[in-house]
Amino acid sequence: MSITQGATSAQELGRLANDHLWLHFTNMHGLEPPIIVRGDGCYLEDVHGKRYLDALAGLFSVNLGYGYGEEIGQAALEQMRELPFYTNWTYAHPRAIELAAEVASLAPGDLNRVFFVSGGSEAVESAWKLARQYYQARDGLPPGRRYKAIARNIAYHGTTFGALSINGVEALRKPFEPLVPEVRHVSNTNRYHRPPEETEEEFTAFLLDELERTILEMDPATVCLIHMEPIQNAGGSFIAPAGYWHGVRELCDRYDILLSADEVITGFGRVGHWFASGRYDIRPDIVTCAKGLSSSYAAIGAVVATDRVMEPFLAASSMYTHGITFGGHPVMSAIALKNIEIMKRERIMEHVLGNEGAFRSTLAQLLDLPIVGDLRGTGFFYAIELVKDKETRETFSDEECETLLRGFLSPRLFEKGLICRADDRGDPVVQISPPLVATQAEFDEMTGILGDVLTEAWEQLR
Repeated sequence: MSITQGATSAQELGRLANDHLWLHFTNMHGLEPPIIVRGDGCYLEDVHGKRYLDALAGLFSVNLGYGYGEEIGQAALEQMRELPFYTNWTYAHPRAIELAAEVASLAPGDLNRVFFVSGGSEAVESAWKLARQYYQARDGLPPGRRYKAIARNIAYHGTTFGALSINGVEALRKPFEPLVPEVRHVSNTNRYHRPPEETEEEFTAFLLDELERTILEMDPATVCLIHMEPIQNAGGSFIAPAGYWHGVRELCDRYDILLSADEVITGFGRVGHWFASGRYDIRPDIVTCAKGLSSSYAAIGAVVATDRVMEPFLAASSMYTHGITFGGHPVMSAIALKNIEIMKRERIMEHVLGNEGAFRSTLAQLLDLPIVGDLRGTGFFYAIELVKDKETRETFSDEECETLLRGFLSPRLFEKGLICRADDRGDPVVQISPPLVATQAEFDEMTGILGDVLTEAWEQLR
């Protein structure tokens, strides 16, 4: 019997949720939230005993799936007995030291210094603060001289004020303006709605020319950070065209700007490498990560910096003036260490790389449907874009998206036992990003349910 079943009935849990629990990013009006009580492998079970295939891995984050709770819990218990908490403010403790060394060994290039936080938004917040202070420490610049950042349209980077300012999703920024100055957003790497005659080289040139113009318009001497995901999640798994990352790195070097790779989702196996920066040879100065660092078995994230970025902070008169109470928490660190140990033992990177082709080809069957215009992604990180007309690539209106995505697709997919995300922060997409332990059986099941429900959706629209 689970703790939930033993303590509180399903009816009482529902009442307590409605009376007291405030859900994240949720319209609470008249909501009866699903209550998930159990997980195993790629599957979840609700309070009524119904099972669901989690094709979103929680929030792109339960990389190991739900089957390792006992082993990881034992690591947490042993750490609780030894040292349940101590801070990384001036002091250190073994698990944070060991985890920092482990992350540094997995990160590409000379990304060797690890600053721990509690999650992805805090990691992005910390990266921008680090970039702002880096130039002060290196060059003796006064505060406020180099403070600006550049990110991409539609890209999601978190919800704390700095991260929200970097966020490229306008609807999320709008309620909280004015935000932290100054961020500008350039085009993302979505090629689906570009001119069909445009070559990949021309698309790359367009993106890099726009980025350079933006740097120059902002004044390069005031820009400290360019922050981008190796594969952009919001909008639907945008992969950069050939030459893009080489060009972004060159612009950062030319104008002396730090390049930050947001790997909160892509880190720790999502695309078959410990870091997507390694797969795409991005060579960032800073990496932000969270989610997969512990497979979300613990609330932990990190900023990973190169030796070059760390060097000015080793001076006797310098200090990175930032800290998080729970950053590098001993129990969270022990859980992350165990997560990485299991990933290595179970050969998760090899599993993803060995199965990404089969995953893509299975999902590609959905391209036969008239409502599916595009399939994009890599590894275990995909999105399908929904269209009104495949020939012209015409998208749906805002009103049609509301009816299609929230009015029909989301509840119908859930009813059929599939958890994924129908999203219209850009053009309407369905995002599919299962635990990294998924196999052909799960690929077939999620594709079958998606196919049935999308066929129903198209019939309703006609």
